[in-house]
Formats: sequence, C-alpha cells, structure tokens
Amino acid sequence: MTDKQFNFDTLAIRAGNEQSNFQEHSEAIFLTSSFTFKSAEEAAARFSGEEHAHFYSRVSNPTVAAFEKRLAALEGGESCVATASGMAAIFAVMLGLLKSGDHVVSSRSIFGTSTILFTNYLEKFGVEFDFVDLSDLDAWQQAVKPTTKLFFAETPSNPITEIVDIKALAGIAHAGDALLVIDNVFCTPVLQKPLELGADIVVHSATKYIDGQGRCLGGAIVGDKKLVGETIHGVIRSGGAALSPFNAWVFNNGLETLSLRMKAHCDNALTLARWLDKQDQIEKVYYPGLESHPQHALAKSQQSGFGGMVSFIVKGGKDAAWKIVNNLQMLSITANLGDTKSTITHPATTTHGRLSQQQRDDALIADGLLRLSVGLEDIADIQADLERGFS
Repeated sequence: MTDKQFNFDTLAIRAGNEQSNFQEHSEAIFLTSSFTFKSAEEAAARFSGEEHAHFYSRVSNPTVAAFEKRLAALEGGESCVATASGMAAIFAVMLGLLKSGDHVVSSRSIFGTSTILFTNYLEKFGVEFDFVDLSDLDAWQQAVKPTTKLFFAETPSNPITEIVDIKALAGIAHAGDALLVIDNVFCTPVLQKPLELGADIVVHSATKYIDGQGRCLGGAIVGDKKLVGETIHGVIRSGGAALSPFNAWVFNNGLETLSLRMKAHCDNALTLARWLDKQDQIEKVYYPGLESHPQHALAKSQQSGFGGMVSFIVKGGKDAAWKIVNNLQMLSITANLGDTKSTITHPATTTHGRLSQQQRDDALIADGLLRLSVGLEDIADIQADLERGFS
C-alpha cells in the first residue's frame, strides 16, 4: 500500500501489514532473535544479500519492518529505518553521513541531549558544528562552509515551538550541496510532511506521539532508499541500535490512532494556550496557534495543525515555576511528551539541564520556562490543575 493508492488515515491502519500463514487479522509480534534456514546455501545467500529475507533481528524483523513500511508511507518516504530510541536515530544519521572534517549547521533551538551529542561526542571525532537561530535564514546561509554536509533542525523546536521555513531552508542547504535533516517529533506526519517541503531526511522519537501512551522507547529515520535504506541502515546493522519487535508492534498500533489523537491534542493545546495568555502570572506563552507567535503565519502555511506542545514563562523565575509544578495534583511531572496524559517539566533543570548557562540563554531557555505537553484529558480539568498551581 502506498500513498498513491490510499489516503493518510487508511495508510495509518493498513500500510505495512503482511499476514503470516495463520492469516491473523491483528499484526503478529515476531519475538525472535534469529531465523532458521533450509540449507547452508540459503543461509549464505541471506547473509550476503543475494536473497532478501529476514535472518537476524538486529538487521531486520517482520514486526519492525511492518512499522517501518507504515511510517515511510505516512511520511511519503521511500525507506524507513527504525532504531532503539529517538537519539539513536539522530546518532545513526550523523554516523552514517558524516566523517572527520565535515561541518554541520544546526539550529540552537533543539533538544538538549541533541546538543550534548553534537558538542561533547561527535566533535571529538572531528565533525564541526555551528549553531544558529532557527528562524533566521540569513544566519543559516552565512554559516555555510565548503565542508558543510548537513543542516539539522527541529521545527517546531523543543521547547519554545520556534519554526523555520522548511522549503526555504532546503533551498539554502541544497545550494551548498548539503542535506537537510528535520526532526518532526512535535508535528508527526499528521501535521507536517518535511519531505514534501524539500527535506532529505526526517527523524522521529517514536517514544513520543507515535506511541502516544509513554510505554516504549524507539526512533525512526525516513528518506530515500540510498541514504536511509542502505547507508544509514548499515549503521544500525553494524552498530546494533535496533528497535525491539515488541516496541515496533506497540508503535504500529499507535500509528492507527495517531491522526485522531493529534487533532485532539491540537484542540486542547490551542484552548489552553489562549487561556494561559490571559493569566497574570504568565510573562510569555509560546504556541504557534497564537497570533502573537512570530511564525504563526508560517505555521499555518506548512502545518495542518499547531501541535500539542505549549511552553510558557512564569513571572518570578525558577522559584515561581517550581512552586507551580509542586502544587499540581493531576498533571504528570515528567520530561516525556506526546502522551495521552498531560505532562509538565522545567526545561532549564531537566531536558536542557546539562547545557551551559550560555547555551541555555542562546536557546531562550529561561529559568521561569515550563513546557507542557497537553494531553487528552478534559480541558477544564487541565485548566483547573494549573489554577491550583498558580494559586
């Protein structure tokens, strides 16, 4: 099944599903580390690649393959490689496409662990990184060097929901013979299709909205057959950061309800953002659905919805923010996001806590900033819990 045959919601339920000889209706879980062969000749042919079939689950597995095919269909990509986590997906992209001496331009408005991966680890192996303001296209252009091989961006960004014009950024990257990698975790393919806008590769933390209930770790990389299906898949095959079949089965079922959930997340988040914008204790609200958001018009043009993530700065800094969090009774205090349950965290001391003060300042991670992943509870109950925190 491809996007040329069926619409998005049908693909989310049907794509990638291959029945076994038992003709089960629900996708099976193939909890096996290896697969047997009818002969030594068959084993050799599969290991060499002459015969395409599963032979070891670190390399491929039927349940994992079903998830990969379904997500590739939803993103509009030729190939998908599933990984053990979202960070494993980003690491595999970097390891597969870069070498010592290469240069990467990245937004500074990214997940804190991504920044740590780039600066503390990949730079040790001779890969150079420069960080720019996400929405400043001139800054991206000026950062390009003859050795630039890759652009990396989250849009909307974590946690302040900053947005970049993907089509324009792809043009700058491609003019310099660089690839554009977009982290699409906040939008998912329900709300945004980066590949259609010119991106070369999309990465996901499937742990977030794709799962939707905070159960499993996983990641994914979507793109073309050459870069993703061969080069990056080779990193996973040899490096071992493969997705478990059980987690793939959970994610595959999560994709079936992704469209419904994302629309509900968007509705609740917009209502909550408008309510927060009127609260005296709040200094600033970050949400692309608000007309006050600097990239509101851009979000409307390249996204079909504004997402479920709302961040806001509390007057009084960290102490005031912590008091609000500590007085909540329903919202979950956790750094995960994309859950049916609403979650809240203080980025400066959690998701971005390992960054230096200067790095946090550059990424606009204020001490009073709180990030709220708006869940699917009744919106009145979410508001009431925040009111308890404010009081």
